[in-house]
Amino acid sequence: MDVIVEPSALTGEVAAPSSKSEAHRLLICAAFAPGITDIDCTTSSDDIEATIGCLESLGAQVTRTRRGFRVRPVRGTSATDNLPEPVRGAELDCRESGSTLRFLLPVVAALGCGASLSMGGRLPERPLSPLYEELVAHGAELGPQGSSPLAVSGRLRAGRFSLPGDISSQYVSGLLMAAPLLGAPVEVLVAEPVESRPYIDLTIRALARFGVSVSETAARTEDGRPARSFVVAPGGLSSPGEVGVGGDWSGAAFWLAAGALGDEGVAVRGLDMASSQGDRQVLAALALLGARVLRRPDGAACARDALRGRTISVESCPDLVPPLAAVAALAEGVTRITGAARLRLKESDRLATVSDAIVALGGRARIEGDDLVIEGVDELSGGTVDAAGDHRIAMMAAVLAARCAGPSTILGADCVSKSYPAFFDDLVSLGGVCREES
Repeated sequence: MDVIVEPSALTGEVAAPSSKSEAHRLLICAAFAPGITDIDCTTSSDDIEATIGCLESLGAQVTRTRRGFRVRPVRGTSATDNLPEPVRGAELDCRESGSTLRFLLPVVAALGCGASLSMGGRLPERPLSPLYEELVAHGAELGPQGSSPLAVSGRLRAGRFSLPGDISSQYVSGLLMAAPLLGAPVEVLVAEPVESRPYIDLTIRALARFGVSVSETAARTEDGRPARSFVVAPGGLSSPGEVGVGGDWSGAAFWLAAGALGDEGVAVRGLDMASSQGDRQVLAALALLGARVLRRPDGAACARDALRGRTISVESCPDLVPPLAAVAALAEGVTRITGAARLRLKESDRLATVSDAIVALGGRARIEGDDLVIEGVDELSGGTVDAAGDHRIAMMAAVLAARCAGPSTILGADCVSKSYPAFFDDLVSLGGVCREES
């Protein structure tokens, strides 16, 4: 589906979608915790549905409720037997969800049930090393990297897992969620610097809500480098009965960016100012770019002020690059976004597709090494943007298109369903003008 977006003023208030980062973690914990868990989750998405489908294939039962999901765990998870007995040899469809794959790969290996994990889009091309090698070193048997489906057999052994901290926090999170299934102490040693650290904290918080404590201390790798040691004590998961998924700062960031580009501003309700989500940093980043930011008890709001280019590091929040780039495209001066190397391994080569989208709409952007450099312009002309199958590129293009002088076309805009199926409905609710072209 292609979408044509007309110039319009975006203003008003919108509810944040549910955080898929939180939903993934809570659903996985609930699937292996004794008892029924009700998860308050107001919205879903393709990625969340991918995780649900995989958990159901393993034997969990997930039903829709008025408020979200009710999860009945994999059989065998009882008060007297907290080790699950999943379906053996299950076929798990991860679709295009990197979180689903990287979280469930170590979980399946810990269960020892054998399974095959299929992938769509660019997901088979996205790296699994060094998680792959650590799993194999601890007893898992895996098919070749890049294969889809990826066969998993053997059973993971507890012990120390060593990972670098500058590749993917999802590797660390996956191992932490697998640890309670191993019945013995597990240490995950992560060499510093630890990028995307807030997402590890999000995992630790999810485990704590299910009765699993993770202790953290300073440590050293075998070759003497500084590291962080995360130790998961033995003991299984226990259901809290009910948990809630917070509003998604990643999705909300696009509306806050739209507010920064408009005179009247945009408010997003349903956001937790104390959230562990890394993309909560969007408020500080938008303020740095000169936007007026307001923190409210029920969320946040943002409006235009004197926007000026700045240097911004995104090592801990790489998903913020598209909305921040949208603001930078119309800010005075030059914005340099650093620490963005991992963007090349997203649903698209996001360094390239962000730059291409800005240029296609009449802006100025270029890539210098692993940095994205954007020269602000007074006005964008509009044009045609290929979303390249990347939900965040489609959303960025839509926010910018509303500020263009003429209409813009977003090719493949339906990819927003990966994280935010109601995105274009919310765009219209804020005054956006758009229409579909099939």
